[in-house]
Amino acid sequence: MKLAIDAMGGDNAPEAIVKGAVLAADSIDGLELTLIGDEEQIKPHLKSQSNIEVIHTTEAITGEDEPVRAVRRKKNASMVLMAKEVKEGRADGCISAGNTGALMSAGLFVVGRMDGVERPALSPTLPTQDGKGFLMLDVGANVDAKPDHLLQYAVIGSIYAEHVRKIDRPRVGLLNVGTEDGKGSDLTKKAFQLMKDAPIHFVGNVEARDLLDGVADVVVTDGFTGNVALKTIEGTAMTMFSMIKKTFMSNMKTKLAAGLVKNDLRGLRSQLDYSEYGGAGLFGLSAPVIKAHGSSNERAVLNAIKQACEMVELNVTSTIAQTLKEMQSKEEEE
Repeated sequence: MKLAIDAMGGDNAPEAIVKGAVLAADSIDGLELTLIGDEEQIKPHLKSQSNIEVIHTTEAITGEDEPVRAVRRKKNASMVLMAKEVKEGRADGCISAGNTGALMSAGLFVVGRMDGVERPALSPTLPTQDGKGFLMLDVGANVDAKPDHLLQYAVIGSIYAEHVRKIDRPRVGLLNVGTEDGKGSDLTKKAFQLMKDAPIHFVGNVEARDLLDGVADVVVTDGFTGNVALKTIEGTAMTMFSMIKKTFMSNMKTKLAAGLVKNDLRGLRSQLDYSEYGGAGLFGLSAPVIKAHGSSNERAVLNAIKQACEMVELNVTSTIAQTLKEMQSKEEEE
């Protein structure tokens, strides 16, 4: 198995990206990695692994670049060359912690969509109280969606949850303003009806307040709503820890208490960190493309690589394509 990695993408690139790749190369059997980026900056963080190669380029896409224009104009950017490795069959999948919009564009224009998918979805696994987590899609790849798109997201998410996350009959919920049937916008009402007849374990509408309680294994929504929900969860977690820290540092008594529960608080922070579950998959493309968090450390990069490996090993992309093809054939027969 071979993966291509954008070594120059992300806030902590290339050091965190390369160190995460080194961890993966040492711990995953049969893995070969291609790091794309400035060789001069990459090499100091490498060891002597024979299963890591470097493709040198000094060009990179930054967070300030306009995504589509950057992918089209910066032909030698590390992210574009990474996607090209997949397109031309030299890699089975790819990973980047860089510009999300640019990665989406590189996925669409270079890697390409799988047959039957109208719009790919950006899909992270988010934390729950029981530690199992849930998959949410879409969280920003497409701010405008049609009912058919949400149906495809539901099927794609269900297949990923079953095959990669090893969940038997994953529960699929539709994010809405209430749990009752018939609630919501015209989009959610039509999507609800489509999901009822889909080959998934659809549990109906779910509310945002119940997401971290594990109300569903897969939560489906449009990219605008999903991105707002994602940023709200992330911001709430950061604010909560900031408030807890401020409280514990307020006087000598609370500082002593903080010392006693320090390890427990670290465990809680880790439980709420969705990078522990890997990156966000760009589902619906013809090969695995993983978006690691922009602030990924080496452990988060390692988890993203493991996620990509599982998708390749379990043929998740072909399973999704086959299921969507069967659904389409069934609709045409009816």
